[in-house]
Amino acid sequence: MSGAFSGSARGRSQALPKVPTPPSGWPIGSYGTYQEAHRAVEYLAGNEFPVQEVTIVGVDLMLVERVIGRLSWPKVLGTGALSGAWFGLFVGLLLGLFSSQSMSFAPILVGLVAGVVFGLIFAAVGYATTRSSGREIASASQLVAGRYDVLAQPRNAEKGRDLLAKLAMRPSGATD
Repeated sequence: MSGAFSGSARGRSQALPKVPTPPSGWPIGSYGTYQEAHRAVEYLAGNEFPVQEVTIVGVDLMLVERVIGRLSWPKVLGTGALSGAWFGLFVGLLLGLFSSQSMSFAPILVGLVAGVVFGLIFAAVGYATTRSSGREIASASQLVAGRYDVLAQPRNAEKGRDLLAKLAMRPSGATD
């Protein structure tokens, strides 16, 4: 998180737990998106609320897998060759920097070719193993919440609810 309330745990009155622990506090606001909950906490921070006692909790978690497209050998090998080429070029440039020969493109060329070859091999092996399991789509997964609750410690919950009620009454286009 970035903003006025982010930072290390040094300023917290309670240290962050080292093991997974359920959140504590009373709900002071509930939002449909993380951005709305974050905006609420930024608003609290701007109004001198002790945000070190605030927690944003994602509720009703779900794993969302968005299908990007269908995988095929040409796509897989092309992507493998391209990513291998970039890595090989990087390694070749590093080798060229520390080469005793001045102005030699050999390390760059060797790195580029080796990167393409290894990229093709790794992509082919990876696709062959996933294809045998019936996986022929490319997708991206995200963990999302159905809603985001903002919790505050009981001693400040009423003040937090009052501030967030004022935020809710502001016109939607108003700046913080």
